Amino acid sequence: MTASFEGVQQVADALLFEGYVLYPYRASDGKNKVRWQFGVLMPPAYGAIDSSERTSSQTECLLDGDDGVLTVRIRFLQAQRRTVLDADRAEVDSLQTEDASYVPWDEAVEQHIDVTAALSELPLRVPFEVAGGTEVEPVSTGFLQRTRLPLTGVLSLSSEQLPGPYGVVRLRLGVENISAGDELERTGALRQALIAHHLLVAADGCRFLSLLEPPEWAVGYVADCENLGIFPVLAGDLLLSSPIILYDHPQIAAESQGDLFDATEIDEILSLRTMTLTEDEKREVRGTDPRAAAMLDRVDSMPQEILDRLHGTLRYVRKVTEREPPPADTPWWDPGNDASVSPGTDTVMVGGVAVGNGVRIRLRPGVRRADAQDMFLADRLGTVVAVLSDVDGETHLAVALDGEEGEVQRSHGRYLYFSPDEIEPLVSAG
Repeated sequence: MTASFEGVQQVADALLFEGYVLYPYRASDGKNKVRWQFGVLMPPAYGAIDSSERTSSQTECLLDGDDGVLTVRIRFLQAQRRTVLDADRAEVDSLQTEDASYVPWDEAVEQHIDVTAALSELPLRVPFEVAGGTEVEPVSTGFLQRTRLPLTGVLSLSSEQLPGPYGVVRLRLGVENISAGDELERTGALRQALIAHHLLVAADGCRFLSLLEPPEWAVGYVADCENLGIFPVLAGDLLLSSPIILYDHPQIAAESQGDLFDATEIDEILSLRTMTLTEDEKREVRGTDPRAAAMLDRVDSMPQEILDRLHGTLRYVRKVTEREPPPADTPWWDPGNDASVSPGTDTVMVGGVAVGNGVRIRLRPGVRRADAQDMFLADRLGTVVAVLSDVDGETHLAVALDGEEGEVQRSHGRYLYFSPDEIEPLVSAG
């Protein structure tokens, strides 16, 4: 059953590494000194002094059916402290190699816990442990020492048959950090935290109901579900309970080439910014974290055609038009391939005047437009450049203003657009 989790692995990884290290990807940057804000379950000792930090989370969801087998996977990061040692294994503030500059830093290791249980076996309380340890990696001028502290937690599962004729079960999953750490400073306490934790749940023999778009008969059941620090959505046939609220069936954009550690950012912007880093800055990135180093190498070697794909796409246009696909060598729409339109010569009748390219007009916006900037355009003079139609059959006039503004608009090919009832021709009807 755990193999079925592979279909949502990319989305789950985006949650796991959200905010792991942020642009400019250097340990010295201020934003990278205050890390790991999402899905953090602190050890109890720290939670007792800072009520804003959670030590446990709760997921409640609905199952359509009361006889099945659950497979639950808890995923989280375990922090590990990396210290820098010289050739004599003495701790130092930094270590320089040919291509990197290493400084002390908190890395993280991916961890997961799998639990399988039949609904008939619930309630169930399952303790789990993650071992600590120390590893030493030699580099050309010294050593990197990585130390992990042990973690202890509990997964609790319970179910409740809900009243009514529908056979609906409310499933509750609780995750609690019970690690015995006594660190009272946040950076230190994070080393015994479950970081960016989230749940993947598969149900064999029953199915999950959406909490975002439930069937009408289940709305009342959904209102009674209580989710704390984490929220469940559907992910195919699975349930994904995430510290970041998502829509049902989330997906990673097909154009994304890999993790930039900020899943809400625009890949193109971050990639271009990363390319502008100086060589000294890139040395520090490579020494900050192995994942940051791999990201930097990927961006630096990105072919232009891959970078072009990041520039954007309009998926909703494909969804709402639902037209017959054009031949493979023909764009979705191109005036040059559509003899029925000619933006430069087409006209539209306004007050008995055929308005088209070259006709002088006065702007009268406000009939249908709701833009606050319209007040600055009222009574301005301009010239129609093209007559256009959208996919809904509505007509729009491309207008260049008089004066310097219009010259800039013409040079860039970027105009103002109005409906025919928002302009007044400056010529009389013939």
